[in-house]
Amino acid sequence: MQTLITHATLVMEDHYCPDAFLWIRDGKIADFGPMRQAGVAGSAPRLNVQGALVGPGLIDIHTHAGGNVFFQDNPAAASRALLEHGVTGVLPALYMTLSKREYFAALDAIDAAREAGQCDNILGYYMEGPYLNPLYGCNKESYPWGEEIRPEDYLSLIDRVRGSAMVWALAPERKGIVEFARDVAQKISGIVLSVAHSEATPQQIAALMPYGLRLGTHHTNATGTLNKYPECRGVCVDEAVNYYDGIYAELIVDAHGIHVDPFMLRLVRKIKGDARIVLISDAFVSDGPTPPGYDGVTDINFDSTGEIAGTRLTLDAVCRNMMLHTGCSPVDVFRFAATNPANLLHRPDLGRIARGAQANLVVVDPWLHVKHVFLKGELFV
Repeated sequence: MQTLITHATLVMEDHYCPDAFLWIRDGKIADFGPMRQAGVAGSAPRLNVQGALVGPGLIDIHTHAGGNVFFQDNPAAASRALLEHGVTGVLPALYMTLSKREYFAALDAIDAAREAGQCDNILGYYMEGPYLNPLYGCNKESYPWGEEIRPEDYLSLIDRVRGSAMVWALAPERKGIVEFARDVAQKISGIVLSVAHSEATPQQIAALMPYGLRLGTHHTNATGTLNKYPECRGVCVDEAVNYYDGIYAELIVDAHGIHVDPFMLRLVRKIKGDARIVLISDAFVSDGPTPPGYDGVTDINFDSTGEIAGTRLTLDAVCRNMMLHTGCSPVDVFRFAATNPANLLHRPDLGRIARGAQANLVVVDPWLHVKHVFLKGELFV
């Protein structure tokens, strides 16, 4: 199957390529360049995008739901809802409040849909737990895993997701977590460990970096602050994620700057640099009431106690919010929401416009409103 996209503004990693063509053949990017060279594609069917931006498909490495549906409840519907918003790569996140039986059931449901060809944009799994710190995060009252971290509890879970888990979030301060991290790293080659829902010290975080800790889950959210002296700010998870060059920072960017204040967004970008920021939606399903003080907020969920419980965002909206709050460009947000996630996940065939890369592409306007979506070279939207 072939398609020739014409008169496009290609979004490259650090610049635009105006009035360009992009040739899709057999699910991959066969060639691209100035329109005057478009004849190389021969008689391939053409799609004239009339100057619109054509960038790599977005990759949401951390979301629990799509279209207000948990992935484990209806994987096909959740995947399709995200695809319509330009998300051609996604890691369904499974949260710490699931019991072992519920983890297995969720994985079975999603795997069955993937095998049936209903979720081709799912790349793998984001294990957000079970060994987080239940003091931090929503729905903490229903944490089922107890205080001990025991191999007899977790080894079967590791074996179940071997070959499919790509990110595993944990709290480095928990007793027994080093042994758990070692076992995960030994059994799942290339796994990315992430510090999450935690009050770990920088030293505890550094101790897990040899096992693959390279990510800070929803940076500046659900993290503690350890103050040795009441009058002085201590150092904890956020400071460690900022400090260690090898750690990427996930950022949830909502319309009102609630998850991350716009000034903090600019500060994190200044510290981490453009190569270590990953935008995420952290979409969740929750019917908790909106608590006082959040009037007019429509893109955040709350649990039954009034605590923030993920978002109602999609990744294209996160990109727009990032542009509004920081003044960054479409080139920048494509890097944060496509290229960097692909790099983090060791997927050089994704997240970029390059010859031989998978033809996961989005056609958007300058504010990333989606016009068309290609997944593995096939036009879906």
